[in-house]
Amino acid sequence: MAQSTETDWVSRFADDVIAESERRAPGKPVVVASGISPSGPIHLGNLREVMTPHLVADEIRGRGYEVRHLISWDDYDRYRKVPAGIPGVDNTWAEHIGKPLTSVPAPAGSAYPNWAEHFKAQLIGSLAELGVEYDGISQTEKYLAGTYREQILHAMRHRGEIDAILGRYRTKDKAAGGPGAGKKPQQKKVDEAELEAAEGSGAADEDDGAGSAGYFPYKPYCGNEGCGKDLTTVTAYDDETTELTYVCQDCGFGETVLLSEFNRGKLVWKIDWPMRWAYEGVIFEPSGVDHQSPGSSFVVGGQIVREIFDGEQPIGPMYAFVGISGMAKMSSSKGGVPTPADALRIMEAPLLRWLYARRRPNQSFKIAFDQEIQRLYDEWDALERKIADGSVQAADAAAYSRATATATGALPRTPHPLPYRTLASVVDVTAGAEEQTLRILGELDPADPLTSLDEARPRLDKAENWITTQVPAEARTVVRDEPDRELLESLDERTREALRLLLADLEAHWSLDGLTTLVYGVPKVLAGLEPDAKPTPELKAAQRSFFAVLYRLLVSRDTGPRLPTLLLAVGADRVRTLLGG
Repeated sequence: MAQSTETDWVSRFADDVIAESERRAPGKPVVVASGISPSGPIHLGNLREVMTPHLVADEIRGRGYEVRHLISWDDYDRYRKVPAGIPGVDNTWAEHIGKPLTSVPAPAGSAYPNWAEHFKAQLIGSLAELGVEYDGISQTEKYLAGTYREQILHAMRHRGEIDAILGRYRTKDKAAGGPGAGKKPQQKKVDEAELEAAEGSGAADEDDGAGSAGYFPYKPYCGNEGCGKDLTTVTAYDDETTELTYVCQDCGFGETVLLSEFNRGKLVWKIDWPMRWAYEGVIFEPSGVDHQSPGSSFVVGGQIVREIFDGEQPIGPMYAFVGISGMAKMSSSKGGVPTPADALRIMEAPLLRWLYARRRPNQSFKIAFDQEIQRLYDEWDALERKIADGSVQAADAAAYSRATATATGALPRTPHPLPYRTLASVVDVTAGAEEQTLRILGELDPADPLTSLDEARPRLDKAENWITTQVPAEARTVVRDEPDRELLESLDERTREALRLLLADLEAHWSLDGLTTLVYGVPKVLAGLEPDAKPTPELKAAQRSFFAVLYRLLVSRDTGPRLPTLLLAVGADRVRTLLGG
């Protein structure tokens, strides 16, 4: 694994976590944690909640320590709202607001038994592809099994002290005109994707247990068949007998139960989270901006875990936004943002891991679904070349190693990685026809020809998915069937000579590098210069004009895929026909 360097944030956190774990629990596994609420599509902002501790855990594991990365599926959280744009979901799902996520029906047509399992499944598949090892914990299973019974009874016995801790922050927030107990802090203006990414599980919005009958840190789900919601108010509790009385504000049902035997309810979020820190012995758990403002759950939780549960707060860095570039083109993201599964359809797992590994948690970044993905891949390929020739910086090498492998082994990779923009251009022109695609890709580099499309996979498949799902139909490349006679006849003599020069040397330059030299060199030769002459502003203008003519003759537009790639894709015979040769 990568060595610790001044700029390597993963190693620095690993150093701190190991030292803290040895102080708190020497000889025991190091525990890091993530919390995910499957309340809807689990998006790329939520993925930072998993990737940050994963990268730290993997570094620690690589140093020979036993590590547990817990992913707490907060599937016993309340269903808060009906997300927009979910296939198979309509406004009738609003009748389930207030129920546990595992009691809400899955979207129509789903293969999963409930809402939570439907959205968990998408992320579980992505985590496997990303090489993330974890121990999953269903909070529905934990609560219904009575796992936290002693912690719940303890919190109820100490409810006055909990209320006093929360009260300090309620007062501070209101006095400062701050966000208040149930609100998020004001953020500077961000785009819709960032707001979604900042929203997290929504748990930061929940009430803290205060009510007109007094403070109770526990909220039952209604026992009336057909209701089952958390729109309940605890009206009485006896510490000795554990008798708890509640009434449902939605359906009017009420009952008295023994909390020492009753499992259909949960601690409110600001108590639930620190309780689990103490219960699991969590050493490291990051959280988003909605959990780290004054009075919010991470800040208050630090006091509650110490003063109520006799535990310690984890090392808990705040992570910043994950924005999206090109999100508007995504049909799957109406009302939300793309998921890890969406990203993995168009990019290889190591590239997606790299985006999270190379930025410190408090640095925001964007994931590209538009043309920017081609630049990202160029940057990634350039990094690989620096790795190969030894010119890479230490921090960049560390991020690369974390992207391409975990402590248990390397991630699958493309055996013969061709430039992503080239692959995208080729499948754009060929519409994915495999025989034609192989012909073109095999001609890119005669010194190292591709002999099977499998050698270019999975990168080839990711590029094809990007073309077919992210590039609008009007922007796709369609090669002309017949020459544009009218345009050919209207060309001046200088442009005709440029086309003759291009066609005369076409076969001799039939490779990606060769055609690149040729198309840029023709305007130079026409100007009386050597093909390798440095371009002047005038020469650059002549090149642009020449390229525009080639594009119009080949694809009836002024722009398109890179010309060398386009020429290879069209094929020499068809190029001659379309250029009037």
